Amino acid sequence: MSAQLERTAIVTGAARGIGAATAKQLAQDGFAVAVLDLDEQACAPVVDEITAAGGQALAVGADVSDEQAVTDAVAAVAGRLGDPTVLVNNAGITRDNLLHKMSVDDWDAVTKVHLRGAFLMGRAVQKFMASTGWGRIVNISSTSALGNRGQANYSAAKAGLQGFTKTLALELGRFGVTANAIAPGFIETDMTAATAARLGMEFEDFIDAVAGQIPVQRTGRPDDIAHAVSYLVSERAGFVSGQVLYVAGGPHA
Repeated sequence: MSAQLERTAIVTGAARGIGAATAKQLAQDGFAVAVLDLDEQACAPVVDEITAAGGQALAVGADVSDEQAVTDAVAAVAGRLGDPTVLVNNAGITRDNLLHKMSVDDWDAVTKVHLRGAFLMGRAVQKFMASTGWGRIVNISSTSALGNRGQANYSAAKAGLQGFTKTLALELGRFGVTANAIAPGFIETDMTAATAARLGMEFEDFIDAVAGQIPVQRTGRPDDIAHAVSYLVSERAGFVSGQVLYVAGGPHA
């Protein structure tokens, strides 16, 4: 068995959407995968699909913004699947509103999940990576990091993840650990479907409208991001660190 086949990955926010696609892709790549989300039961379908295909997966329920929950979750993964040396920080929420309507709770909720969650998860797994002498951290940012009307909280959190990523690359590189970020554009997920609903649009109509503004003339799918993660956590990407990869179908203005 190769070294990579023995490695363990944690994917947060993995019960659906980008996280689920990423967990399944990493399982195909030979990793044992911890499918982590707020509700452990919601992870079961993803775990079942991975195990049915011959992979190894574990459902883990944890609030990534809770320090003790993160500590317990990472310990459980290490005990059940082996030391985690790949981390994909994908967990996220939205609480969209214009600045003058945005509550402090809306601001705090979004920054806690995206930024505090990535910090807590990264801090918890880095010791396993450093002791192994190999590791990969991928933080899921967004094109919204460049600014997006009605998303001051989300944009700030996603931009913060990019700075966090670059700092991790500087601090952890000497231990054989790379840290990179992926900034998706419009991806067809439950989250973007909810955005369409808030706008009073059918999701298909919303997709068509957005696709017309994207150079490749289509919207993204969760697998588009999963494939990018697959590269960044591979041996082939060992000299790629501190980078932000925009997976958005073209330049984002």
